[in-house]
Amino acid sequence: MSNPGSPALPSYASGTSDAPLLGDTIGDNFDRTVAAYEDRLALVDRAGGRRWTYRELAAEVDALALGLLDLGIAKGDRVGIWAPNCAEWVFTQYATAKIGAILVNINPAYRVHELEYVLGQAGIRTLVATPSFKTSDYAAMIAEVRPNCPALRDVLLIGSSEWTSVVDTGRNADRAPLADTQSRLSADDPINIQYTSGTTGFPKGATLSHHNILNNGYFVGELCGYTEADKICIPVPFYHCFGMVMGNLAATSHGACMVIPAPSFEPKATLQAVQAERCTSLYGVPTMFIAELAEPDFDSYDLASLRTGIMAGSPCPVEVMKQVVERMGMTEVTICYGMTETSPVSTQTRADDSLDRRVSTVGRVHPHVEIKIVDPVTGLTVPRGTPGELCTRGYSVMLGYWEQPDKTAEAIDRARWMHTGDLAVMDDDGYVNITGRIKDMVIRGGENIYPREIEEFLYTHPDILDAQVIGVPDEKYGEELMAWVRLRQGAEPLTAERLREFCTGKLAHYKIPRYVHIVDEFPMTVTGKVRKVEMRERAVEILGLGDAARARHA
Repeated sequence: MSNPGSPALPSYASGTSDAPLLGDTIGDNFDRTVAAYEDRLALVDRAGGRRWTYRELAAEVDALALGLLDLGIAKGDRVGIWAPNCAEWVFTQYATAKIGAILVNINPAYRVHELEYVLGQAGIRTLVATPSFKTSDYAAMIAEVRPNCPALRDVLLIGSSEWTSVVDTGRNADRAPLADTQSRLSADDPINIQYTSGTTGFPKGATLSHHNILNNGYFVGELCGYTEADKICIPVPFYHCFGMVMGNLAATSHGACMVIPAPSFEPKATLQAVQAERCTSLYGVPTMFIAELAEPDFDSYDLASLRTGIMAGSPCPVEVMKQVVERMGMTEVTICYGMTETSPVSTQTRADDSLDRRVSTVGRVHPHVEIKIVDPVTGLTVPRGTPGELCTRGYSVMLGYWEQPDKTAEAIDRARWMHTGDLAVMDDDGYVNITGRIKDMVIRGGENIYPREIEEFLYTHPDILDAQVIGVPDEKYGEELMAWVRLRQGAEPLTAERLREFCTGKLAHYKIPRYVHIVDEFPMTVTGKVRKVEMRERAVEILGLGDAARARHA
């Protein structure tokens, strides 16, 4: 605490640690773990009824890596993966890392418009995909866009003869080429591209290195106290950093076990997985924990094995966090804050923090990372207790947006500070609260959505003259999308149902506005800018969302 009369401490903190950063590539780190824990359980795919020890997992990873090498994939080539959570996702993550191919995560909710853009922008050479999932026919969508994607040479549908052939080829191949390829990789090489929705209407590919994501996964695991005795239930998607970094890399860097409860989130399957596998850790965005706690037979599950876990991805309601501790027994549960561009975690609560700290803040700075809160106008660091923009710097900051140096320069300044666009306050003890966002980004159930992308699409509707999309409070998802639209003269009234029909199949389901409000004009500033803050305030009244707006979050 500062002394009376002395200047307030600046809102700056750096994460000290007795544990040094890892200098390994992901493949080398994985091999060290396999050597140390080869007979321990490494991966459980509950839906497929399959399980692997570290020795068995390494055999699958190496077979796929050698098969991809035989296919002609070289260091730096982009390999896309478009699938829900499954064992093959994990195989592909580590196999591409071992040969230096850049894994491009593709959201399973994407449709043809978004798929075609990502395939082209990243220059994906090989695409690993599931043939179909639920109502999505991935194979048909790939066939539709393939003529427009000249870089795409190979499509490997999981479970197909092509997939099996590649893996079988690798299983019977000489291991020497893989060892040679692995020895030529640097920890600073790009290894992963994750797309975040862009304010320009197109997603940007955050490009991450071995060093970025291996260390972030490792230190998330350190703060969760992971050892080879832990089993981590991962219902969050692998295509997010939450799944593949905080989940998979945190596990494999500690010899822990990854448990996939289902291909996509199902509350009952998650609770069953925790009980059956005796999981010690459980991950989720707040909506997942809310759904689990709401299961009618929740009290019948034996969750006594749970010790820790992570709640992240969107603001965490205080009451939900308390129930997770009390009813699920996750006494050491932590909250993480971060973004894809920072690998992702920058702050995390600790197991020994008071319950109040753990339910009402996003914690303190992560090991080997710096954070500061600045005045968005002057760029100067503000005193503690003063709101400003949260910035972060260190090993975790991405290499940049794939082939978009101009966008990279907008996000990362000359001193390598990543500007998050989030408004935050740091208290005297270094704990951080997220209080809002400078940008208009909407976080719906853990999905980051930039309204501009949806607005650009809505302009293609024949009856819409102008559109503005905002986030409005929602008790289940944190935020929901609302479109304010101006219609062309003579157009029929546009309902939310009609707009949903127009968007379905063209936009991912979570990007489709739930609410529609027809207006003659938007609230504007004197300089002609749309006042989205006023729109949000009016939307709360129009939709009767006062209770959702008053919900407390960390």
